Amino acid sequence: MASLRLIPLLLSALLVAAQNEAPSASVAISATITAAASSTSSALPPPPTESTYYVIPISPVAFTPLPSPSNPGPIPGVFPSAVPNNPPPVSSDPTLVPDFAPAWTVAWEKAKAKIAGFTLEEKVNVTTGVGWMNGRCVGNIPPVYPIDGRGWPGLCLEDSPLGVRYTNFVTAFPAGINTAATWNRALIRLRGIYMGQEFVGKGVHVQLGPMMNLGKNAQGGRNWEGFGAEPFLAGEAAYETILGMQQSGVQACAKHYINNEQEFDRTQESSNVDDRTEHEIYGHPFMRSVMAGVASVMCSYNLINDTYACENDRTLNQILKYEYGFQGYIQSDWSATHSTMGATAGLDMTMPGDIAFGSNTSYFGYNLTQFVLNGTIQESRLDDMATRIVAAWYLLGQDAPTFPNVSFNAFYPLDPTQNENIDVMADHYTVVHDIGAASTILLKNVNNTLPLKGVRSIAMIGSDAGPDLRGPNGYTDRGGDDGVLAMGWGSGTDNFPWLISPLEAIQARARQDHTLVSWFLDDFDYAGVATAVQGQEMAIVFVNSDSGEGYITVDGNEGDRKNLTAWHGGDELILTVAANNNNTVVVVHSVGPLIIEPWVDHPNITAILWAGVPGQEVGNSLVSILYGVWNPTGRLPYTIAKNASDYPSQLILGGTPQDILSINYTQGLFIDYRWFDAQNITPRYEFGYGLSYSTFKYSNVEVTKVYNADDAYDAELIANWEAGKPNPLTVGSTTALWLHTPAYQVSFDVTNTGDYYGGEIPQLYVHFPPESGEPPQVLKGFTNMNLVPGETQRGTITLSRYSLSIWDIASQGWLKPSGTITFTVGASSRDPRLHGTFPL
Repeated sequence: MASLRLIPLLLSALLVAAQNEAPSASVAISATITAAASSTSSALPPPPTESTYYVIPISPVAFTPLPSPSNPGPIPGVFPSAVPNNPPPVSSDPTLVPDFAPAWTVAWEKAKAKIAGFTLEEKVNVTTGVGWMNGRCVGNIPPVYPIDGRGWPGLCLEDSPLGVRYTNFVTAFPAGINTAATWNRALIRLRGIYMGQEFVGKGVHVQLGPMMNLGKNAQGGRNWEGFGAEPFLAGEAAYETILGMQQSGVQACAKHYINNEQEFDRTQESSNVDDRTEHEIYGHPFMRSVMAGVASVMCSYNLINDTYACENDRTLNQILKYEYGFQGYIQSDWSATHSTMGATAGLDMTMPGDIAFGSNTSYFGYNLTQFVLNGTIQESRLDDMATRIVAAWYLLGQDAPTFPNVSFNAFYPLDPTQNENIDVMADHYTVVHDIGAASTILLKNVNNTLPLKGVRSIAMIGSDAGPDLRGPNGYTDRGGDDGVLAMGWGSGTDNFPWLISPLEAIQARARQDHTLVSWFLDDFDYAGVATAVQGQEMAIVFVNSDSGEGYITVDGNEGDRKNLTAWHGGDELILTVAANNNNTVVVVHSVGPLIIEPWVDHPNITAILWAGVPGQEVGNSLVSILYGVWNPTGRLPYTIAKNASDYPSQLILGGTPQDILSINYTQGLFIDYRWFDAQNITPRYEFGYGLSYSTFKYSNVEVTKVYNADDAYDAELIANWEAGKPNPLTVGSTTALWLHTPAYQVSFDVTNTGDYYGGEIPQLYVHFPPESGEPPQVLKGFTNMNLVPGETQRGTITLSRYSLSIWDIASQGWLKPSGTITFTVGASSRDPRLHGTFPL
């Protein structure tokens, strides 16, 4: 641990203010919003805590601008030159590595020319938000006047990762967790495109997403905003989302960098992570974001190895900017800046600008100006900060005269003088429906209960089947749960334009089929439930489980979930239905895993659908699955365990407001299914699992080595890698072309042996030699294939040298471990169908 260094009295008052910050990225006033401190934590045993933490000393710091990463020039078919509005086409087996370097070079030159005409104070203003509620968006960078001359219009930064927050006539897209559960790159890209169009249509420059923290803790409050518990899957989802968003002209913001995996005490906890785990697990989605040309990255609230994330030189400068070659800007989470000296550690922008909401003080602003004037921070570093911010604006083409002005006020959404009510929804509900259907996971289907055929009567049970009693937006930031669950709560939300419940959607379909429909929505009247389902040909029981950001507490859940059981007495509700109806279908809307052992094997439960939090078309997408309009292709993006204690990581709770909790990532590389595999723990449903209405046969696997046009350029690096030597550490060494171009291609046949047209998601797991220290198997590829009955298709999954590398701490580089590396291709992490060995 580093020793605590005291800040001079000049900034001591500001430090105190910073530690009393508001805990939310974007907070609306509501009686449901509470302090983050746990009212129950006093009853818990004392947690592990840190004795000290590192504070950057106030003393002059030299600055040398980083050179651009070195790669060969654009290579058609391998390394095509790309700009955000024209990325490579989406592919189920990507083989192109887009080269955004030329676009960044042009943007940087324009930005340098622009800020050359700015005064010192104007450059500081480019880095400093105007303060909470002092602009129309949740974050605002002020203009430099005259805007149309030497100046610049500033920036609007707005939540959230699933839609434009705090305004109207916008789409409520499926959450990140559902998007990942599709395992479908085309749908993920399309969602990004449509979200970007809506943000730009409202005049927003920076969309605060995607979120890509991993589901290390099954109870983590914001897991649903992200892409699951697997770094490769999360990385691919982040990559495609960013390509889509930025294709539409909005700056993407990869968040929360890094190790922000629980809500409790998120501003007062140190995530203690070893270097290999950081690189192979938690850093991977952010690395893929950089490869997608992401404009900005948001540093998180927590400490990392005893240093706050937003002034952590190791993670910001050394890894993100140097090793990954990131050329955009790093912004703080809201009030996550801890000192002016954070600028020397890599922080480029402070949000929302004030130290605490409404404090009228800032670590940047006047303080940054004074630090530059007295030589503590070099003006060249300030130039670098401002250039990165303005370059991102140019990169996205936001200097175009047609870019819309902000048309809403996030803080006064009902004020007609500040909201133009611009409708940006177009037909985006279609992708909401499609992702909702494609992310619904069929866990159980006894005797082909589904799809529904000829069912004459259906009873729908549970509050989750119906609409919210207050309407779709009745709870501030969705901080309540008394109807169908379609998104979690917190700053990662937006307003529903409408919300189609299962009750409405199933009735509409029943009218077509002349099916009798009844319902009983009281979760706790078990006698009434029993009566309602008796004599019905089928009973569909709906349960859910919610979570969100820690500034809102719902039913005692302070962001993170208190446990992994269904809400509203869901287990007992399901058992009551199953005891009284021998054809019971369970539908689960949940932000993450649940323990379903009390009822999963009940003989009267004939089907289980895991529907997640799918957005505004929740009912319609479910009907498409129930009636076979969409053959289920969803796959679990996490493991469903038999016991909560089977998971390798639990929440760290307790302590006092003054404590800095120690969250030790002792499981290392072994998160989620990797832990279950290594410990030989049988899950209820494994990572990657999901049934179909059809069946699929795998055969004829083959692996070939791939040769690329750039191989000669990097021949020495490739030869060193093949000899088991690490790549040298340099600017952009982790994102270097030779490491990520195709190196091996696995091909195989898949045949639809069933009766329904449907999709299959072949998954490739790499098995490193035991002495490498890797988990037994690691996901490194997937594809999706759609086949008619009897059809056979040849599928491919392409891997790079990076896919077969591990991080070597001593050399700070990627290397191929010695020994034989094998692979399996199959339908889930525990359903291998084909086996092979890489010809290394």
